[in-house]
Parts: sequence; C-alpha cells; structure tokens
Amino acid sequence: MSTIAQSKDDPRDPSAEAKFTLPETWQVDSPDALSASVMFISGMIMVSRNRYLAWPSLLLSVNSVINQHPLRTKEGGNSPTSTLMLAVCALIASYIPLFMIGPKPTQMPLPTGA
Repeated sequence: MSTIAQSKDDPRDPSAEAKFTLPETWQVDSPDALSASVMFISGMIMVSRNRYLAWPSLLLSVNSVINQHPLRTKEGGNSPTSTLMLAVCALIASYIPLFMIGPKPTQMPLPTGA
C-alpha cells in the first residue's frame, strides 16, 4: 500500500495511543447569573421607570464587564458589554421623563350645577 516509512512522531502510530482520562477537577461552564439578573432588572427598569434600581443595575453591569473572562465565554452567551449598554439605556429611560418638556397645564372651568 504505502511505501512511506512511519516515523516515531506520527500521530497515527497505534503504539503512541494513550487512554482518555478526565481531569480531577472538571471546570463546569456555568452561565453568568449576575449578567442575566442585571439584564432582567434593566428590562424591569425600562418598564416600571424605577430610578432607584437603575443605579445598582449599572454598578453590577460594570462589575460584569470588569470580571469578564473572554477566553471562557460560550458562543451565543450574553456579552458583558451588551449588559452594560442595556443598563445605561435603562438609566436613560428612567430619567428621561424628568427632562422632557410636556404640554402646559390648562385650567378647566368647574362645572356649574345650574
């Protein structure tokens, strides 16, 4: 068949096989619960306009960005930067009604009972 001589570093060499063993400590890739809870709270802030929850949400999202491990992230997982952007948008959405100019209040005449 093949006239090429197999060298000792050939990966197809059956004598170089090693039995598969799992490591003693297997790292479980658990989901980032902090990031998921910050995203949930940010969505709740946008719906309820609760200004008091916006600041802790922003603080926790900054914590999530600082503590990210880019080499251990899964594809399709929540990005810490998207969590930070959502927290900033929630903060803006909760404070924007304070700065918006609304219509001037008009006084309605009281109905007379005549």
